[in-house]
Amino acid sequence: MNKILIVALGGAIGSSLRYLLAALIPRFIGKIFLWGTFSVNIIGSILIGILWAYFENESTSFNLKLFLVVGVLGGFTTFSSFALESINLFRTEDIKLAIFYIFATNIFGLFGAFGGYYLSKEILTMLY
Repeated sequence: MNKILIVALGGAIGSSLRYLLAALIPRFIGKIFLWGTFSVNIIGSILIGILWAYFENESTSFNLKLFLVVGVLGGFTTFSSFALESINLFRTEDIKLAIFYIFATNIFGLFGAFGGYYLSKEILTMLY
């Protein structure tokens, strides 16, 4: 039960951060594209790559990993919103934008996770 509470607390924090960023980002960048969800998912991918590398080298409690990765980042990133926005683009017959959004989110998300991982590994190597 303790682990569920840890994940739930992290999820509440991650979801709140997602809502805040997804609301703020379009104000600065514009509403031309689905920047809120896109940015949150890419930022989350980079952060999970960084944490992945960090946790490989550090003796960290399992509860902290659950809190940050499953809870905070799980609540922060939002596949369901991404899926709904993609479906809505198809429904409004903006097929090119829908396909671009799907590919861009997946490609940048993967590169973000790997980039965060390898960048973090290089920084940790320099520090130790």
